Amino acid sequence: MNQVKTEAPYTFKLKALSRDGIEGALAKAEQYRLLNQPKLAESICLDVLDVDKNNHKAKVFLLLALTDQFGQSFSAAAKHANELAKSLQDEYSQLYYTAIIRERMGTATLNAGNPGSNFDAYEWYTEAMEYYEKADAVNPNSKNEDPILRWNTCVRIISENHLRQRPLDDLLPALE
Repeated sequence: MNQVKTEAPYTFKLKALSRDGIEGALAKAEQYRLLNQPKLAESICLDVLDVDKNNHKAKVFLLLALTDQFGQSFSAAAKHANELAKSLQDEYSQLYYTAIIRERMGTATLNAGNPGSNFDAYEWYTEAMEYYEKADAVNPNSKNEDPILRWNTCVRIISENHLRQRPLDDLLPALE
């Protein structure tokens, strides 16, 4: 009888990024996001955070790379993105990026086209709008109107797709 010898799989170790390489790595992460390669951007951001766990820019890029993947790995990416948003350095960033997460969850839900997804998307977009309002209220930079621009985007998406709140009769248990 031939016996197949099985060996334990080789375990690869990650190589550490140098502190001097952080800015260049973040530029590459941004470029990979723009090229629609969110997994590559995610990996780079994780490398940066291994060296500098409080790097605000790396956290933001990672959060955005995770939300870019919502159509593929929704729940795990959403959970990680929400944790990152909570860890950002200031209230404005926490609120603004939480809104981004909600908006992108709305887009992923809308694009999924599942039954009832239009109602779910409406809920995500309106939740995003609430966070954009809160972010705008604490916005430290009067020239930064990103929350307003994003709010308007949500309004247009809701309008163009004729999204609406889930009817109450869908929420109530059926009576027999």
